[in-house]
Amino acid sequence: MSAAEFVPAGVGLDGLREAAAGCRGCHLYENATQTVFSRGPAAARLVLVGEQPGDVEDRRGEPFVGPAGKLLDRAVADAGLDPAQTYTTNAVKHFKFTPAAGGKRRIHATPDAAEVGACRPWLVAEFSVLDPEVVVALGATAAKALFGPSFRVTKSRGVLLPWPASAADPEAFTHNDDAAHGGAFGLATLHPSAILRAQNREEAYSGLVADLKVAARALTA
Repeated sequence: MSAAEFVPAGVGLDGLREAAAGCRGCHLYENATQTVFSRGPAAARLVLVGEQPGDVEDRRGEPFVGPAGKLLDRAVADAGLDPAQTYTTNAVKHFKFTPAAGGKRRIHATPDAAEVGACRPWLVAEFSVLDPEVVVALGATAAKALFGPSFRVTKSRGVLLPWPASAADPEAFTHNDDAAHGGAFGLATLHPSAILRAQNREEAYSGLVADLKVAARALTA
């Protein structure tokens, strides 16, 4: 089970996005409305990687456009980052959910390791086109997809890590020109949806902004 056979070689983000619309690399496409790929320019200095699209994203076909996305946009601005220089994507491109009683609501379900692994070829393909200076993993699923299954956001959040040397498969996220990533960094923080669920939302939000400010300082160093 893998998206590898659906990923075209030698194309840009538009080509990847078009191909991803027909991905059947795992079973999640069966119930999702559509593939949700990414937004942002290929020349983005900052890449934000989340877990998967949510209900709103699944319906609209764009990542981080629901409540968590609005919170993330505000945090990015409060951290002094330029949204125009930000590329946003997810480790998994289809919405995984369980229907609530009555069938009207769709409840988020965390992708498992097999589903994240099946979708990984898309993320690898994206990084073959992108050349970011900082990559931010939003939440545990994204952090494990980028830095390996033993990575714990609670222990290492807000800490700059070498990129891609710290990744689970360094070669997978290395650009064709290895030197281009010589000064790049990775960083993990909480997913904005976790902020929305937090008991002390103001404190959790301040922590997210503080982590993003670490990324902002790395971009200006």
